[in-house]
Amino acid sequence: MRYLRLYLSFLRFSFSRAMEFRVDFFFRVVMDAGYYVINLAFFTVIFRHTTLLGGWDLHQIYIFVCGFLLVDAIHMTMFANNLWWLPIFINRGDLDYYLTRPVSPLFFLSLRDFAANSFLNLLIAAGLMAWSLLRYPEALGWGRIAGFLFLLLVGTLVHFLFRLMFIIPVFWLHSNRGLDEVSWSLLQLAERPHQIYRDWLRFALVSVLPLALAVSIPAHVLFEGISLARASHIAGVTGSMALVVYGFWRWGLSAYSSASS
Repeated sequence: MRYLRLYLSFLRFSFSRAMEFRVDFFFRVVMDAGYYVINLAFFTVIFRHTTLLGGWDLHQIYIFVCGFLLVDAIHMTMFANNLWWLPIFINRGDLDYYLTRPVSPLFFLSLRDFAANSFLNLLIAAGLMAWSLLRYPEALGWGRIAGFLFLLLVGTLVHFLFRLMFIIPVFWLHSNRGLDEVSWSLLQLAERPHQIYRDWLRFALVSVLPLALAVSIPAHVLFEGISLARASHIAGVTGSMALVVYGFWRWGLSAYSSASS
């Protein structure tokens, strides 16, 4: 409950601050709306020349794309600002202020800045997700839809952990962004169905750098159902990734040189 009250305080502060910069608020809405239109238009153009992409038709691709847009919107709203500031705090020694507080520093640094000016874009992405599901020509069932949405939340966690993993090297590199540019390049692989890639890359995206868990695997579960093996794989890979990234974070903290050292 203490962490919940703390997060609610983050939300109140973030929304009050966002209202002070209304031009930025509306600019982000326009910018992200354009991004959504471009992604949907991109696949619409592709399907003027083919009927299937990775075994999926246009209706299924729309659900996949809207799922990706929803995961991206959640990430931009909840995590992106925090991950932007983390390397700055490490390099300037400001991390000291968070290490001495009576809460988990990783919780505080990951969730303190809720991007309220991206919240409307999150609602737009959720609306697009509802639109893609409602226009699907076959009955999906509420159970499958609920499972799909839950797996998208798991995918959002994977997205966050993936980016954090490439930012943590700042502890040793002392660069502006660590290896974050590499993570952005690799994240583009998640914007396409994983079944279009070659076998070795597909395996990597499912099990090693599990970007397919962000949207592609949840979409497969929605269309084809889930088996015990698939559920165990998702849970095992996600849990393993969380443990590895947390261990990497603790290792980074042990190498941190504070402002007072």
